Amino acid sequence: MTLLAPHLTAFLAERLPRERGASVHTCDTYAYAFKLLVTWAAARFGTTPAALTLEQLDASCLLAFLEHLEVARKNSARSRNARLAALKSFARFVEYRVPACLEQVRRILAIPMKKADAGLVGYLTRAEMQALLDAPDPHTRAGARDRAMLHLACAGGLRVSELVGLRLEDLRLDAAATVRVLGKGRRERVLPLWKTTTATLRGWLAVRGPTTAPTLFVNAHAEPLTRAGFAHVLAHHVATAARAAPSLAAKRVSPHVLRHTCAMHTLEATGDLRKVALWLGHATLQSTEVYVRADPTEKLDMLRGTVPPALRPGRFRPPDQLIASLQPAPKGRGYVK
Repeated sequence: MTLLAPHLTAFLAERLPRERGASVHTCDTYAYAFKLLVTWAAARFGTTPAALTLEQLDASCLLAFLEHLEVARKNSARSRNARLAALKSFARFVEYRVPACLEQVRRILAIPMKKADAGLVGYLTRAEMQALLDAPDPHTRAGARDRAMLHLACAGGLRVSELVGLRLEDLRLDAAATVRVLGKGRRERVLPLWKTTTATLRGWLAVRGPTTAPTLFVNAHAEPLTRAGFAHVLAHHVATAARAAPSLAAKRVSPHVLRHTCAMHTLEATGDLRKVALWLGHATLQSTEVYVRADPTEKLDMLRGTVPPALRPGRFRPPDQLIASLQPAPKGRGYVK
């Protein structure tokens, strides 16, 4: 029997960050997926996570774990697929370290991804976005930070990991204010900033105070703000903004909805999908096409340019009651009464 712990530690500490150059966000996501797995597997086999073996985590065990994610934890198919991708990456790593597990690895790699519904993206209208940006109180330190974060998230279309990972040196607030973003796939992009966004960022830097944290945004303990921390801040201000924009109460506003909001408003303003992809840092236009499906502007233009088919004139006229009563009934039943 081969213990799981040494190989999993090598995978997370060496394989991902050093050999593959994975970002901190990717490493954290994979580590969380395995935290869920080993906690669930330890309870399933009645042992401790450190005592789990590679042989115990076979294809049938992982399929049961994936079902647990969907049924017990209510994860979506996309979340389930993300966890499975982490498991398969580890399986390929083990394939060369433990040749005895080759057949087990092959069975794991054969587990298919589940098809997910391609729904329309959710986003905020301009009135809803304005209500959200006005929600923080700029007269407090936390309010100045939150207003700057929300402005930057909506204006730049940043992923939450990109937002909380921004460092002080990534920001330039000179005449042509810009922010340098390290995005998904280690792709860098530089975004110009609105004057209003620049003003909110200057307001936050004026009250940020000295701290050893290298990140732009810090929490109340002068430590780097986490993804969960930003999600908590966002939920608080959405509840406040719902008083000015009641339609917000019916929407699920996650940090990624702010990115969708930026994309939709950019598409409405420019009508150019390539510019949206460039702004968001997408590698291909395929990732950006989802916004075209959600935007009714182009569909309305097509509708205006299309001649609808003509209808034959006429309308329904009810039959005369007397004539209807004289119609023969089905065979054997006499006349209609």
